[in-house]
Amino acid sequence: MTQMMPTSVTFRHAVRTKAAEMPMENYREYVGNLHVHSVYSDGAATHREIAQAAADAGLNFVIVTDHNVRPEGLERYHDQTLLLVGEEVHNVRRRPQTSHLLIYGAGLEMAPYGFGGTRTLIQAARERDGVCYIAHPVERSSPISADLRAIPWVDWPPEGIHGLEIWNYMSEFKGLLWSRIVALIYALRPEWGIRGPYRATLKLWDELLAQGYRIGALGGADAHGTVYKLGPLKRTIFPYATLFGCVNTHILTSAALSGDVDQDKALIYEALRAGRTWVGYDLPYSTRGFRCVAQSGAATAVPGEELRRLGAISITVSLPADGEIRLLRDGQVIRRVVGSSLRITTEEAGIYRVEVYRRYCGRRVGWIFASPIYAL
Repeated sequence: MTQMMPTSVTFRHAVRTKAAEMPMENYREYVGNLHVHSVYSDGAATHREIAQAAADAGLNFVIVTDHNVRPEGLERYHDQTLLLVGEEVHNVRRRPQTSHLLIYGAGLEMAPYGFGGTRTLIQAARERDGVCYIAHPVERSSPISADLRAIPWVDWPPEGIHGLEIWNYMSEFKGLLWSRIVALIYALRPEWGIRGPYRATLKLWDELLAQGYRIGALGGADAHGTVYKLGPLKRTIFPYATLFGCVNTHILTSAALSGDVDQDKALIYEALRAGRTWVGYDLPYSTRGFRCVAQSGAATAVPGEELRRLGAISITVSLPADGEIRLLRDGQVIRRVVGSSLRITTEEAGIYRVEVYRRYCGRRVGWIFASPIYAL
């Protein structure tokens, strides 16, 4: 049942860019976390508790993606945060586990289709207008436990997907745990180890883009709220609210969220389907307000969109704070600037995307990774 919110509600942190700043007046920015587990699979919290944690972290939406199960009747607003239900699906008969797929908006439990193979699963999801993102495509195992083995994506080519989860916080944390002593240190101070998407993941992304795939970017917590034990020590190292303040996905919707669950769900999934996204590491500094626009003549495009060239291309990048901006074309860095903005004019067609790095805890870490703009 659709739950209505009062029409007087103003959504927290919804950003509308002024037309005088950039030609994006038709878009609204919202931030959410799209990879979360509950008590329905291997998480520790209920949907209500997850929604409250997301609200406490200031997220506009959160999507619970339990393993191979999609419970019904749980999608609703909690305060000003919209809780939606997706699914993380894999073929449970396959050993060892591989190729986890995040599915949004299919409206049906998709796990049974996983037995037919990845291609069948993606096709079934697409037939139901589902949005498909590959979860943690590149992973590293930890030798301290068999439960911390890598679960990479191995089913290539990825026909029918909409994007990659280029940064998974808990997946990266798992890869840091190469001894029990190191695990204890990073459990207490994970920010000392978290650095950003694996280079192999970014390389894979560029290779797929070069092959003609349209691949959007997603970042997630992979939150479970698990209680970890090390000898006599027992602790929930990563509470949901803590992770919801770290790696998130920012989207640009074609209209403002209204408080109507069905309408707002459609807007969110349309943005994910189009790849109008960027991944932000919001712990060092909020990435709300990041903007990247390409313009050629009267035509404009934002991340995830196609730009038909009508002459030279002007690309403008604006940050909420200073960082190291790297502009890539076809996988190669063509401009690097330290500051809060970048502007470049070029005549070259290509696939343009932006990476931004920032200093945090004395180290250079990934901060913003935007979906590509396709300049044709």
